[in-house]
Amino acid sequence: MRLHLLLLLALCGAGTTAAELSYSLRGNWSICNGNGSLELPGAVPGCVHSALFQQGLIQDSYYRFNDLNYRWVSLDNWTYSKEFKIPFEISKWQKVNLILEGVDTVSKILFNEVTIGETDNMFNRYSFDITNVVRDVNSIELRFQSAVLYAAQQSKAHTRYQVPPDCPPLVQKGECHVNFVRKEQCSFSWDWGPSFPTQGIWKDVRIEAYNICHLNYFTFSPIYDKSAQEWNLEIESTFDVVSSKPVGGQVIVAIPKLQTQQTYSIELQPGKRIVELFVNISKNITVETWWPHGHGNQTGYNMTVLFELDGGLNIEKSAKVYFRTVELIEEPIKGSPGLSFYFKINGFPIFLKGSNWIPADSFQDRVTSELLRLLLQSVVDANMNTLRVWGGGIYEQDEFYELCDELGIMVWQDFMFACALYPTDQGFLDSVTAEVAYQIKRLKSHPSIIIWSGNNENEEALMMNWYHISFTDRPIYIKDYVTLYVKNIRELVLAGDKSRPFITSSPTNGAETVAEGWVSQNPNSNYFGDVHFYDYISDCWNWKVFPKARFASEYGYQSWPSFSTLEKVSSTEDWSFNSKFSLHRQHHEGGNKQMLYQAGLHFKLPQSTDPLRTFKDTIYLTQVMQAQCVKTETEFYRRSRSEIVDQQGHTMGALYWQLNDIWQAPSWASLADHGLLSPTNYHFLSSPKEAVGLCKAQITAIISQQGDIFVFDLETSAVAPFVWLDVGSIPGRFSDNGFLMTEKTRTILFYPWEPTSKNELEQSFHVTSLTDIY
Repeated sequence: MRLHLLLLLALCGAGTTAAELSYSLRGNWSICNGNGSLELPGAVPGCVHSALFQQGLIQDSYYRFNDLNYRWVSLDNWTYSKEFKIPFEISKWQKVNLILEGVDTVSKILFNEVTIGETDNMFNRYSFDITNVVRDVNSIELRFQSAVLYAAQQSKAHTRYQVPPDCPPLVQKGECHVNFVRKEQCSFSWDWGPSFPTQGIWKDVRIEAYNICHLNYFTFSPIYDKSAQEWNLEIESTFDVVSSKPVGGQVIVAIPKLQTQQTYSIELQPGKRIVELFVNISKNITVETWWPHGHGNQTGYNMTVLFELDGGLNIEKSAKVYFRTVELIEEPIKGSPGLSFYFKINGFPIFLKGSNWIPADSFQDRVTSELLRLLLQSVVDANMNTLRVWGGGIYEQDEFYELCDELGIMVWQDFMFACALYPTDQGFLDSVTAEVAYQIKRLKSHPSIIIWSGNNENEEALMMNWYHISFTDRPIYIKDYVTLYVKNIRELVLAGDKSRPFITSSPTNGAETVAEGWVSQNPNSNYFGDVHFYDYISDCWNWKVFPKARFASEYGYQSWPSFSTLEKVSSTEDWSFNSKFSLHRQHHEGGNKQMLYQAGLHFKLPQSTDPLRTFKDTIYLTQVMQAQCVKTETEFYRRSRSEIVDQQGHTMGALYWQLNDIWQAPSWASLADHGLLSPTNYHFLSSPKEAVGLCKAQITAIISQQGDIFVFDLETSAVAPFVWLDVGSIPGRFSDNGFLMTEKTRTILFYPWEPTSKNELEQSFHVTSLTDIY
């Protein structure tokens, strides 16, 4: 057994004793199903699906129709168990806790066959006191209940009135009643994703033992005092004091590069205690602020906080502190009714340009720090400055926000509620309260997060009557809405984080929504707040169809992923646009027809007699169509930034839907195998299908290597619109793709995400342009 043991030492006279011990339970566990007929080893952090795959008991869950074939996994009740020996003497410790950073989702926990607690929230951190049950040799069990079955039970028990929607649309092939369980909402399926309601221990699990007192939480917020024109730092620390007597001592806060060191006297009474410190940064010291990408540096300062307590107990925390201010400006606009809706960072108005982020995989144990860095670096390379962490997914792991801090990516952070109404019984509210309070403490110190939003589209769902609620019943649901997002979540944000604004929903009318009693008659107004806009019927090349709104936080068009991506999860009989596989993979009602309709407005549809060629060409054409549609709409919003036309405009944000995919299927994502589409701008004088004189372009490439980067020297025999470079399954990013090649030669760089060779690239390389179809 690998030993994961952390010693935090405290000085006692001339010798040393351990003030705290932390023993990790990560690694190998045993997993069995409900009736005991299947038992296998599994990794923690992890989930049942991953364990089954790693043992060869199931195929790749994304292969062909396995989202349906493996539905049984989510409907079973699994148990995680482990036996272990603690490598220190238990009797010497006053308090021993079991810490679970993330449990997915509904479980009963037994420690040495004694029930110590239950979990019902994927987004919460759990701590259980095991002081009286822990021994030298121990057993632990997490007995999971299927989240699908649990959600159904909770819905059935809610007898007073229905809380819609009951089930997703049939085309999504998903599970029902996801709004009754605090779990990743899209794990029950979405219009771009599969249904894999996982079970497992998805984050760290450990045992902590300590004497005297223990630091449970440590968080901070930089606050700028406008009147005094100086920076202050609010530090909050939460302790569990197990000493029978008060514990005194001092706290030393040091930020060397800001020439700041301040000392505070404290006395901790027994029990749960909060220490709040207020650190003043001298106005004589120049503080460099954190700026979004493209507007300045992401300067941070190393800080140490040392608690020197009675009995020689020292507790030290280190962190990086960033200083920035953020304001959401909602004020009258000359020549237009309504209010503005834009952000000032450090007092400077900034146009938010970027995309929406969804979970990078259905199985979070496969989302590595390396993958996150590659994806987020692609965001910066595409000259974006903002991502919206969408409310149907997860609060992302710490590395995500740390990378956004480092790279200058602003984050619009939804709370995890999406496209549904939710119950407000006390048990549900208690779970949400714990979730929100924990996430605020965990995330508030990140400068990248510029706003909290209560939910995704739930105000619109309620007020636009998505679920056909009778007019007489609407007050019941409005009351529930206000109870959840205003009286609970908003109050928690106001109490826990003064450094950034909060809105109840997206889309919303902002201040106007507040004035109308927290729900607006038209939450998608062009004169207030933000809008979500989708139109698959109107010609996307006609900019007049787009809303001249204050802020567009969602918009986009579907496309299919590259054939090289689909090929890995399909077989030859699937390679047709009308195959059973293609219809199964499409989770948006009418999506395939909408793509062909939109493409056909400006492009000739593929006419090859070779079915495989037609399939590949059709896929390619949907990507070209998507790129042109998103380009046109984005440019419209950028152009509307500085103008008011017909009383509308002053658009200050454009976040298209969506950046990344969760599986290989049609979606609104722009980030394929090989990077984002070309940022180069150009204008067609007519639709390409009406162009005269377009000749078939013969494009060749000579590949060379310069260190870790590969150089593609391209040469074409004719003008080639929408040149798409593909290197099969080799992961990486091209410096440009989907471009118009008017010159005879062009050089493109390829940045591989994994070690590869020139020979592998040459064998996998394929280039397509619009002339190949015409």
